[in-house]
Amino acid sequence: MKPLNMKVLLFLSLGHLTVDVYQGALPAILPFLKEHLALDYAMTGLILVVANLSSSVLQPLFGLFSDKKEQAFLLPLGIMAAGVGFSLISLPSHYLPVLALVAVSGLGIASYHVEAYKTAASFTGDRPATGMSVFSVGGNLGFALGLMLALWTISRFGFASLPFVAIPAVLYTAALIVLRKAVARPAAGPGMGTGGAPGRAAAKGAYSALTMTICVVVMRSWIQLGLVAYIPFYFIGFLKGDPVYAGKLVSTFLVGGALGTLVGAPVADRWGHMLELRMSMVLTALGFPLIFLVKGDLLFVVFFLLGAVLVSSFSVTVVMAQKLLPRNLGMASGLMTGFAIGAGGVGVTLLGVIADHAGVDIALKSIGILPVAGLALGLMFKYPPREGAAT
Repeated sequence: MKPLNMKVLLFLSLGHLTVDVYQGALPAILPFLKEHLALDYAMTGLILVVANLSSSVLQPLFGLFSDKKEQAFLLPLGIMAAGVGFSLISLPSHYLPVLALVAVSGLGIASYHVEAYKTAASFTGDRPATGMSVFSVGGNLGFALGLMLALWTISRFGFASLPFVAIPAVLYTAALIVLRKAVARPAAGPGMGTGGAPGRAAAKGAYSALTMTICVVVMRSWIQLGLVAYIPFYFIGFLKGDPVYAGKLVSTFLVGGALGTLVGAPVADRWGHMLELRMSMVLTALGFPLIFLVKGDLLFVVFFLLGAVLVSSFSVTVVMAQKLLPRNLGMASGLMTGFAIGAGGVGVTLLGVIADHAGVDIALKSIGILPVAGLALGLMFKYPPREGAAT
């Protein structure tokens, strides 16, 4: 097996960062968009629903399209659609064109993710989880940078200046076109499947193992998105704390997740993917109660470590899915990074129901059940399943 190609993975990771800048920036500009178009909260919320459906839930469809035939054009097209669609949102004076632009941006995000994860898998060599973590961490950083870039641009030049945010997408697309041969996936040779992976049949029990892996990822995403959403509500609304302090806690949690992505992958490559996934859930379950017990600056350490252990399995689960579906790398990637994460986001709406009926503190505390559920699911299946016909 070829060694890990760090140069190509870093370049693809830069693209991952670029495309997720636009995904991370959308929630930050919603208040300005709401005022610009005089929207109510329901209409504003629908914008996020469209973004989630187009960028996450539809990813498996792009995977199905990508696995049938090599679709390298999805990389530059996805980046441009993500950047241009988002950056033009400030221009329309009517609601429907805004929804259309959000959908265009979301579809660009979805197409880049699927094709780039599939491409990255060809350059990870004998360290698949480590290589995938290099690619994945770009997305973690992109989410954080997107929020800052959008707010800085609007505060400095006004909401109408949002089209300038397309510049990173244009620059990366140009670089991608110039370097397209260097990042091209190796041509399928003897014994290679349609996805460029070894053309063996899926192992016996692969589909049931994949289903259970998706369920664990849904739990992980539900925890991650739930904490990002309800940390501010809890510390600002319930505890009447400083909004800046709450924002710093969220940022610390996200930075911890980015580092955990890089640290967890080598552990998985050395000790086993399934062990790392289970330990991630164990440590998350043990660390979660500290949110309510620790005070002051030490709480930042808690959130940093919580983010690190929770998100440490991110790239690991992508690799697991790709190994379970060796002939359908695009579909496997889309299911893990799109559908499962989108489903976890839907679960966050249930926290809102709990908050409305029982209070924000109960909603936040109820998240502690999820890593236990994730661990239970992780103990219910064997990975990797034995070779043979798929079942």
